[in-house]
Amino acid sequence: MNYWTLAWIACPFLLGFIVYLIPRVSRYFALLGAVLSAAYATQLFLAESPLSLRLLDHFGVSLLLDPLTAFFILTNALVTAAVTFYCWDSDKTPFFYAQLLILHGSVNSAFACADFMSLYVALEVIGISTFILMTYPRSDRSLWVGLRYLFVSNVAMLFYLVGAVLVYKAHHSFDLAGLRGAPPEAIALILLGLLVKGGVFVSGLWLPLTHAESDSPVSALMSGVVVKAAILPLARCALLLEEIDPIVRMFGVATAIFGVAYAVVEKDAKRMLAFHTVSQLGFILAAPEVGGFYALTHGLVKASLFLIVGQLPSRNLKELLHQPISFGLWGAVVAASFSISGFPLLAGFGAKVLTMKNLLPWQIIGMNLAALGTAISFAKFIFLPVQKSPGALSGGKSIGFWAAILLLLGGLVAANLVYYDAYTPQNVIKPLATIGLGWLAYWLIFRRLVVKLPRMFEQFDHLIGVMSLSLALLFWMVLP
Repeated sequence: MNYWTLAWIACPFLLGFIVYLIPRVSRYFALLGAVLSAAYATQLFLAESPLSLRLLDHFGVSLLLDPLTAFFILTNALVTAAVTFYCWDSDKTPFFYAQLLILHGSVNSAFACADFMSLYVALEVIGISTFILMTYPRSDRSLWVGLRYLFVSNVAMLFYLVGAVLVYKAHHSFDLAGLRGAPPEAIALILLGLLVKGGVFVSGLWLPLTHAESDSPVSALMSGVVVKAAILPLARCALLLEEIDPIVRMFGVATAIFGVAYAVVEKDAKRMLAFHTVSQLGFILAAPEVGGFYALTHGLVKASLFLIVGQLPSRNLKELLHQPISFGLWGAVVAASFSISGFPLLAGFGAKVLTMKNLLPWQIIGMNLAALGTAISFAKFIFLPVQKSPGALSGGKSIGFWAAILLLLGGLVAANLVYYDAYTPQNVIKPLATIGLGWLAYWLIFRRLVVKLPRMFEQFDHLIGVMSLSLALLFWMVLP
């Protein structure tokens, strides 16, 4: 198992380097990397006990692989495979697939890490790989958005690195467990780095522009897996230390409400999805012990929606109300929207029920409001007009696109079996009532409502200032 684990971590990087030598195999190797990760995640689900590895001494590399990690690895595998299918017939060069493999491997590494220094290296590689993929079109706009992302990401990781060094100074170890008994400033700095990197609460205001302006496959990767590379360590810290758990849960609730408040009034489809990513990350953090299943369902839904939106005739949701789309495209977007709204028979239902059951009493009202906001937000997609002409089923989209969508939506149907105990009358009625109320609110209020929330804090000048305010808040929360 140990050798298999090391081979699995190294494989995507090795495949990525081989792509430079044998460009013709680039797409096949990208798919192979995803298949190997899916196989490894399956093995983790079946393992009788978690796997813990220490590759070097107390200052070296520690790995922890358990069922919680398996959900995140499986998400990475399915989203990477879907993006590969989506780009199969496009003009993407082998360089794109090589970077895709390196990103895939670095995300896997971040999920497996159980020490702060290895996690730092993995997150930095993720940032660089994501920047390269974002700027792949080489347009002025993509370069600016990529540099903005890279700058914010690196500043956040600088805070994180200082915190990691302070943990080492206290315990002579970089292990995540070293957070226990570490000085408050170390905890605050590490949490800030992970919150910014993960796009949580106001620290995640870099995310809407970044996700909305990137190409659809890159947006799918970022929303589906990249941000979760920092979310899993946050969940692990909450599970390891009872002092951190309420802080992470509070950020979870605040993030869920904050993101959905923007999403319900947003009229740009990609920005709406980006803000909703912020909100859904809050759901993962609100109940960290079951966050893995929610991360899987969200990753599949959001990747499929970003890929579908890239095929719509417009990003403007008001314009789309007058531009009917093909029945196949509409059916795909409705299935994904149903899942994330918590509709039965799709994995989002079980994930939402499981999360709600693991909330603390003070979280329930906030998270129910966020669930209602989710139903309102995705009613915008569900009630889009449909073409009625014959032959409008596929809308002329490529086989690669449909293979990607079928893989992601098929995953949502299959993952529905993970928590089949959710199917009780009470559990079914509550989300249906929430969805019905959300659709009613959409038709009566939000369909015609025009509200422009300020974008001032998304501007580059203010992102670092918001980061400083978040750090002050964290200091206040962790000081004894």
